[in-house]
Amino acid sequence: MGGIGEPGGGPGPREGPAQLGATLPTFCWEQIRPHDLPGDKSHRAVYDISRWAQRHPGGSRLIGHHGGEDATDAFHAFHQDLNFVRKFLQPLLIGELAPEEPSQDGPQNAQLVQDFRALRQAAEDMKLFEASPTFFAFLLGHILAMEVLAWLIIYLLGPGWVPSTLTALVLAISQSQSWCLQHDLGHTSVFRKSRWNHVAQQFVMGQLKGFSAHWWNFRHFQHHAKPNVFHKDPDVTVAPIFLLGESSIEYGRKKRRYLPYNHQHLYFFLIGPPLLTLVNFEVENLAYMLVCMQWTDLLWAASFYSRFFLSYIPFYGVPGALLLFVAVRVLESHWFVWITQMNHIPKEIGHEKHRDWASSQLAATCNVEPSLFIDWFSGHLNFQIEHHLFPTMPRHNYHRVAPLVKALCAKHGLSYDVKPFLTALADIVGSLKKSGNVWLEAYLHQ
Repeated sequence: MGGIGEPGGGPGPREGPAQLGATLPTFCWEQIRPHDLPGDKSHRAVYDISRWAQRHPGGSRLIGHHGGEDATDAFHAFHQDLNFVRKFLQPLLIGELAPEEPSQDGPQNAQLVQDFRALRQAAEDMKLFEASPTFFAFLLGHILAMEVLAWLIIYLLGPGWVPSTLTALVLAISQSQSWCLQHDLGHTSVFRKSRWNHVAQQFVMGQLKGFSAHWWNFRHFQHHAKPNVFHKDPDVTVAPIFLLGESSIEYGRKKRRYLPYNHQHLYFFLIGPPLLTLVNFEVENLAYMLVCMQWTDLLWAASFYSRFFLSYIPFYGVPGALLLFVAVRVLESHWFVWITQMNHIPKEIGHEKHRDWASSQLAATCNVEPSLFIDWFSGHLNFQIEHHLFPTMPRHNYHRVAPLVKALCAKHGLSYDVKPFLTALADIVGSLKKSGNVWLEAYLHQ
């Protein structure tokens, strides 16, 4: 149970952890709710993580996003080995909810929360959180095979336009699939031991992609904690370049016009898909490694650039190898933007609503109709609903848990949105256009 109590009626958050065996002080939701703040911080237990938040492996922001809330389901969603994690909680325990207090905060649907937890238990009983070593070995193997194939094309056919174009495409596919594999590892859904997942992610993200695993996790875990919530999800906090959801009305009413937002669906094609990984990610990633002193990640990234340019400079020279690198990054950037945003941009985007875990994830995600090709091409991110509800579940099991999720949604009248692939892509542009028009109307008529 996330949140901490205030002084008055019981010990405050700064009075230290409860002693083992001692009677725990009790708190009500009115005392807990005001601590929805970074630095103030799982069943009917109340914890004070204010002194520990900076040491939280997922970052202080991630845990801070759940301050003053029922964090039980978020805690389960993010942690693979609960027994290992719980030993860190005991020193942080300061009390528990008063007996008369409900386990969920005020407006939440208690029956939905209970049913979702039963669904998760059913998934665990079905062993859906156990990974297939063969599946992930194949993924890594086909990525490495494409890296070798790309080099062999140039080695055997020479650096002409046709071989170079083919090589760029193969490398872009390899890079895209590497995004998917490191994503699995970042969610600790491959190996039983978290440490093994983290080491493997550093290799895939660093040696195969040239990025920092810690930087990715810092961004991505916040996205999962509060998807489509401004100032908590980095993926939608993109103003003033693009306006999404509720920000369109806010900017319009305040007469803010940094760009022609009514045309953002058009300039999206110029500065969105082509440049995200080539410019934004490269700069942000490097800055993160330097500022946060992630020297191991920096060495891993350096190993990628060394390998890439040592492999292709003999054929192209420095300018040609650099051009090949840019071409690959631009191609993979298109894949990254369209695939990752087709499940989120068309959904509800706004400020914190303090929903329960299942409702918050369903409001911000949609699925894309599955097929063998779409599953592979998207890294199973077409099952975005299942992935967000159970982020540590190996992706090859999403199709097995999907019927259970559909049944839960049907029971509680929740939207389980599934779209054709091309419709999902078109909805990104449509959502940008709709938000731009909302901004323009508010801008002109307020």
